[in-house]
Amino acid sequence: MNGTGGGVVIAIDGGNSKTDVLLVSTAGKVLGRARGPGASPQAVGVPRALEVFEGLVLEAFAAAGMPAGRTFGAHTSAYLAGLDLPQEEETLRVALIERGWSRSVRVGNDTFALLRAGTPDGIGVAVVCGAGINCVGVGADGRTHRFPALGRISGDWGGGMQLGEEALWWAVRSEDGRGPRTALLPAVLRHFGAESAREVVERLHFGRLPAKAVHELCPLLFRVAAAGDEAAQDVVDRLIEEVALLVTVSLRRLDMTTGAPAVVLGGGVLAGVNGTVIGEIERRCVKVAPRASVGVTALPPVFGAALSGLDAIGAGAPAYARLRSSVGAGD
Repeated sequence: MNGTGGGVVIAIDGGNSKTDVLLVSTAGKVLGRARGPGASPQAVGVPRALEVFEGLVLEAFAAAGMPAGRTFGAHTSAYLAGLDLPQEEETLRVALIERGWSRSVRVGNDTFALLRAGTPDGIGVAVVCGAGINCVGVGADGRTHRFPALGRISGDWGGGMQLGEEALWWAVRSEDGRGPRTALLPAVLRHFGAESAREVVERLHFGRLPAKAVHELCPLLFRVAAAGDEAAQDVVDRLIEEVALLVTVSLRRLDMTTGAPAVVLGGGVLAGVNGTVIGEIERRCVKVAPRASVGVTALPPVFGAALSGLDAIGAGAPAYARLRSSVGAGD
């Protein structure tokens, strides 16, 4: 490596469906960015994930007009889906150190990046609901609270994939008589251009539809629920309860119920729902922490990773302000 990027923070936000890379100067100026496929180490393995990340880092350097090739940065801040356990974080941290991209490295689950993006100091509780669902909390005293977030085996319910499966489940049972009539059935058929729910099931079973196509039913579920369908609304209500449970358990465990904690919501599912859903989540949260502020952050999680990088190098307030102001400003 050469030293041309010595004053650069390399920020990585990696989800299951996409990876974002942002290069930020120590003064908070966005220098370059790149987007590529999802490369969760849990899904594709650490070696492949590193290949994807490095390719995007080099692409971002090229977009910044900086010399091509592997370039040192001041700090690498990588927050990724699938880093659900401490040993997974440590494995990636060591691998990134061995790559030698920067003088220091910080690694964590992408929910921490969401929390940092939605707060001035990274203190509070964040719930991300994308393909899956996860929650983390950070107290003012530095304590953290988190869940394993490994799916059903670790007690989780929710996430876009599971919500899509619920929509299909109710549609199938509506068609075959095992369940009530629901508008989910015609909505699912229109979505897939199918004659019957059985046809959709067979296409999924034989691989003529990829399994991930079920995730596409998540927005449909919320639309049908908003139109008054009882079966769809029951699923949405369960998600609301699950998100509120994640938040309130975390607030209690961190002794944050009497303060004014920030509760940050994000991910493709929660970012796309209507205000009624968010309002109901908020109503349940403030029962436990009356002064809590609950909302969906407008700042992309990769900016949270970059803010965390600025934290790590001791950047000043002007750097944070400049980075936040760059969102939507084309900087």
